[in-house]
This record gives sequence, structure tokens and C-alpha cells, in this order.
Amino acid sequence: MSSGLRIADAHSDLLLEVAWRRARGEGNPFREHWLPRLDRGGVTLQVCAIFVELDYQPEAALRKALLLAAAFMDSVRANEDRVVHVRSAGDLDDHRMRLVLSLEGAEALGSSPELIDVFWQLGVRMVGLTWFGRNAFADGNAEPEHGGLSRLGEELVDRLVRLGVAVDLAHASERTFWNVLERAPEARVLVSHAACRALRETPRNVSDDQLRALAERDGLFCLMGIPSVIDQQRRDLARFIDHLDHAVAVAGSTHVALGGDFLRQIQRSGASPLSPRELRYLPPDPDFEASIEGLAGPEDYPNLVTALRERGYDGDRLEAILSGNLERFLGRALPA
Repeated sequence: MSSGLRIADAHSDLLLEVAWRRARGEGNPFREHWLPRLDRGGVTLQVCAIFVELDYQPEAALRKALLLAAAFMDSVRANEDRVVHVRSAGDLDDHRMRLVLSLEGAEALGSSPELIDVFWQLGVRMVGLTWFGRNAFADGNAEPEHGGLSRLGEELVDRLVRLGVAVDLAHASERTFWNVLERAPEARVLVSHAACRALRETPRNVSDDQLRALAERDGLFCLMGIPSVIDQQRRDLARFIDHLDHAVAVAGSTHVALGGDFLRQIQRSGASPLSPRELRYLPPDPDFEASIEGLAGPEDYPNLVTALRERGYDGDRLEAILSGNLERFLGRALPA
């Protein structure tokens, strides 16, 4: 990356493709298909999500989650010259690319919040409570009733706090969002990938009140690069930065970061064909290969840096948004 600036990205589903290729006999799919793209983008910290598609739920959700965790661990072992698995705050100082393992939705736990202890041992350090729908712990933001935490969800949040796991409120319903903040004032909270509802009205995005609450809790809002949440008509970097400008204006530049959620590469690989069960949660006729022009994947982050500079971002403020805020958040959230 010619700018010399580092990128920290709070959300990628790359493990879906890595595990899919690994099951087909490819020896090191992370190094072949993702490491070069991350390098080109200047990514030095990447959160890798374990996401279990609805067709695996409920019976096979745990198995699928463990297969993705195995793909992550295998990728770290096979590329230990280049990457490190971040388990503690000290690992953030490593000179290699730092990879953080997360759960995007707690469906793999079934109705047993104590299973999070197992995922902790596997190195999971960030947990989202749900995806778009409802599980045993909470409602996602596509549920019409907009319920919040269940009793099991309260127990899970309590366990996450005790373990020192960051609580990811991406995909959470508004009631779930506020329930978590009320339940656990000491929890380290973030929204790892979303956009601003003030600019694009959709339950998937966060309101200004939520942005302010994250800032008051010294949490983090991470902007994602998917047209369905940015703008269905204006799929360009300027509109993406409009969302970033708004988040900075409401929450402050020390509470805004990046959470790309780039899906085009994964969709084109064939690793994650969405089923009719997933489609019911998404906008009509979604284009799963759609991307922001100039920001289709992590390799395009240099384009974003250039556009941010043209918008007036520079110095410490630019560095904080690109990497410093997420690194600082994780440094506080992770065990010493």
C-alpha cells in the first residue's frame, strides 16, 4: 500500500471460502486466495467471522462452526510466517498480519450458553448474538416483533463479560442493542459492520441514538461496504464516505472504523450460495455480487484512503479510522 497507512477491518466472511476450498482438497486456500488481496489493501488486522448458514441450523450449526474454526486454525498454522492468531492484547503488537476469530451469530451454541467457553478456548474473542433472525438468545433486526435478549441471552452476555469477549451488536434488533447496554455496562461493545440509518433507512443500519450510545460507552461503529446498506442507486465511494462523515459527526472520529464485509469474491467462488431461507431476510432481488465502485474487496482499500484524503481526512484522524480505533478497542477488550 503506497500510502504506508495500515488497515484494520472488523468483519470478513473469508472463512466460508477458505473452508469450502479446503474441503475440496486445496492445500492453502488462505494464502492463495486471500492473503495477496489483504496485502494489496494494506490490511494488517482482520477479524474473521464464523458464520453458519440457515440450512445448517439447528442440527448441524455446531458442526459447521467447528469446521470454520478448523479452517481458521489451519490457515494460521500454514502461514505462521505471515499471520498470527490474536488471543490476547499482547498479540496486537506482533509484526505479522493479525487475525481475530469471531462468531457472527451464536446459533452454533444451540440453547447452551456455556458452550461459549469452548469457543473461547478455540480463540474466539468477539461474538455477535444473532444474525438477521431470532435464536435462543436474542432477536435480529429482521424479526417483525423486534424482541430483545432472552433469559438465555442474558446469561450469554454475562459469560461474555466474564471471559472478556467483545460483544458485537451488528444484526441485533434495536431492543437487543439497548438490552445489552443496559444489562452489561462493563461490556466492550461494537457494531462490526453496518451503515447509518439517517442516510439509508433499513433495520440493518444503526440510528443516531445508537451511534451516540456506542460513543458514550467508548465502543465502536464499523462501516461496511455493501450497496444494500449504503445506497442501492449510488454505489460509489463518495456515498460510502457520506456514511462515514455522518458517523464521525455523530459519534466522533475516535469511535468509527471499517468493517468491510466484502462478499463478491466469496459469492463468485461458489462457497456461499444463499438459500431461500436466507433470502427472506434480504431486500427483494438482491445482487450478491454488487459492490461499491472502487471498493469491491480489501485490495481496494488504497482507493478509499485516496478518497478520504480528498474529503479532508488526514493525519491522526485518518490513521485512527483506518486502523487505530479498532486496534485500541481490541487492546482494551482482550485479556492482557
